[in-house]
Amino acid sequence: MLLLSEEDDVAVALADLVAGQQVDVAGGALTVTADVPRGHKVALRAVPAGQDVRKYGQVIGRATADIVPGAHVHTHNLSMSDTERQHEFGVARWRPPAPTGERPTFQGYRRADGRVGTRNYIGVVTSVNCSATAAKLIAEQFRGMALDAFENVDGVVALTHQSGCGLVSGSEGADVLLRTIRGYATHPNIGGLVLLGLGCEMLELDLISADLPLPADTLVERMTIQETGGIRATVAAGVQAVKDMLPRLDERRRETVDAGELVLALNCGGSDGYSGITANPALGVASDLIVGCGGRSVLAETPEVYGAEHLLTRRAVSPEVGQKLLDRIEWWRAYTAAGGGTMDNNPSPGNKAGGLTTILEKSLGAVAKGGRAELVSVLEYAEPIVERGFSFMDTPGYDPVSVTGLVAGGANLVCFTTGRGSVFGCKPVPSVKVSTNSTLARRMPDDIDLDAGTIIDGGRSVEEVGHDLFRLFLAVASGQQTVSEELGVGQEEFVPWQLGAVT
Repeated sequence: MLLLSEEDDVAVALADLVAGQQVDVAGGALTVTADVPRGHKVALRAVPAGQDVRKYGQVIGRATADIVPGAHVHTHNLSMSDTERQHEFGVARWRPPAPTGERPTFQGYRRADGRVGTRNYIGVVTSVNCSATAAKLIAEQFRGMALDAFENVDGVVALTHQSGCGLVSGSEGADVLLRTIRGYATHPNIGGLVLLGLGCEMLELDLISADLPLPADTLVERMTIQETGGIRATVAAGVQAVKDMLPRLDERRRETVDAGELVLALNCGGSDGYSGITANPALGVASDLIVGCGGRSVLAETPEVYGAEHLLTRRAVSPEVGQKLLDRIEWWRAYTAAGGGTMDNNPSPGNKAGGLTTILEKSLGAVAKGGRAELVSVLEYAEPIVERGFSFMDTPGYDPVSVTGLVAGGANLVCFTTGRGSVFGCKPVPSVKVSTNSTLARRMPDDIDLDAGTIIDGGRSVEEVGHDLFRLFLAVASGQQTVSEELGVGQEEFVPWQLGAVT
């Protein structure tokens, strides 16, 4: 059993427990009154119905029945407690120190605008769903051995979506989609770009390309299916455009760059009761190391910081930054209510099976991914990640949509923690997957890059695993393939956030 804070009413089971079993916790003995799966919570003391329950030293919910010492604490006796939280701004600001000794570096692609890519891709970027099939047919011609002669090109990716036409021009939804597509088109991991439209859509190619801040060394072709002569002719033209780009992109070489050029996206999926104890805090250590180098690290998934936002506002560099986060929280409360739901619709069934009961509990573990660094900015979805340091981006909790926004903002590396076994990739950016427990790492070895479960069952510290993760980031940014890249996962994970009316 693991006690996370002396103020806590519960401890976490580190192995499956059976009713009547006696366990040691916080220097004392406790008899478990019911079977408790590993990762789930056990009551340390009596908690009357209606009283708040604490974990991580914070409220995670309210008892719905009298809870006795040794009881399993979960959905049957614990529910959401949506009490007002006190928000302070800037009272817990901390800047990670710069590294001592030799500066950490990686081998990246320096682009003409000064930004650094971790991969060298050709992107077939679509303006509308009507051009998705043609884009996929173009990219399919460059799978397998087709790129063997171009070892410095990482792939050709079709970035397709299900929108682009029935949009209200100038609406929030149209602006978000346009910002997302433009973010991918200008991404430092995209060395070659084929802009592909139908020809009569609302989100026409001119809107995408107008004043597009492309690096000067990005190779660009644009075409519409209607003007090119139909799908067959467009696919042939697109394939030829890619073939023409390949030799020129293959001439590019990685060079030594400072670790401060990393832009790290922080995400989690399929979380469990270990997420806030192992993988997420270890990722927080690695995040702080990147920030200490002068790099950028960005937390997201607004519905999954709900209930822990007061911990982030304490780290805000200004009241304005802290208030912007609170404003986004309020937007989400209204958004979910308009859809007939609440913020506690999250956690998912898999999260609950892994030991997480309420969104408050899940969020307290999720924010650990952001380490301890001060919060320098709060960004809209897919907004460019400009300021160096730790930031927050407003995204949904749905993983593909969340990471799409982060990559559109400029993230050149993604770290994805999971306790249940999410399978995720996000071409054109490498995604490092970290397991919260060793059982998962053994069960799904081909889907996990690093096992943070060794913090529980391997005698390793959060700091040690965090430094391991930082070193892995440098290796992956230098070209080492992640497991998702080896499997070819990431073609279908471009999922822009769809907002607003469709006409």
